[in-house]
Amino acid sequence: MDKIRVGIVNYLNTRPFLKGLNQLALNGEIHLIQDYPARIADDLIAGRVDIGLVPVAVLPYLSQASIIGSHCIATEGSVASVCLFSEQPLESLDTILLDYQSRTSVQLLQILLRDYWKKEVKFIPSHTSAYIDQIQGRSGGLIIGDRALNAYDRFNYKYDLGEAWLQLTGMPFVFAVWVSRIALEERFIEKFIQANELGLSAREEIALENAGAVSYNLYHYFTNNIDYNLTEKKRMALDHFLTYSSTLPPLFPSSESKNI
Repeated sequence: MDKIRVGIVNYLNTRPFLKGLNQLALNGEIHLIQDYPARIADDLIAGRVDIGLVPVAVLPYLSQASIIGSHCIATEGSVASVCLFSEQPLESLDTILLDYQSRTSVQLLQILLRDYWKKEVKFIPSHTSAYIDQIQGRSGGLIIGDRALNAYDRFNYKYDLGEAWLQLTGMPFVFAVWVSRIALEERFIEKFIQANELGLSAREEIALENAGAVSYNLYHYFTNNIDYNLTEKKRMALDHFLTYSSTLPPLFPSSESKNI
């Protein structure tokens, strides 16, 4: 029987999941594929993976897929790894550079600018991490993942999108969920959940193992910024975000849609 192909985001916040899933891989039950969020989403849509930890903005394009398990990447307040950075205050910005590795975070930023900060700006897509060095003057930049943790104290201003969403809605925010495009046996789902739980129980150890990867305190990140449990409250918040995002105009022509 072929191994189940599992795509997972290669950011530090997934290290707890990887800790347990690597055991399933060693047992020959799954094949792990790591990449940044937008690519994992593309892989799931294209059928290159069977299960993916995907940004929630892709869910409307996965009508034949279903959320599985009881875990996610979420926050209830400050997330630290999804921020708008700038050298000038938000009200002075006229341009925002967008992280090419994200879809959900870009849509979240659009919503917050429109409904929370009530600010209009010009958006510019990026294609490599070089855009971070262009965050200066009246240009801000959305940075996600490990690069955001390393940039946390680099710029004069940072606006945490998880915190802003909580202020706008009073809800947590779900960035990514486990989604399967194939039917799975209940026994496998139970093993999958147990593997995620195994990794979460080792967060202190994982933080120590990766302490030199970023300048941010990883144990605080794993236990205070990121919330890994997909509760009913978070499912409601997820639905709320998808309703919001359905009202957003497209940012760019379809030819550039893969770069956001």
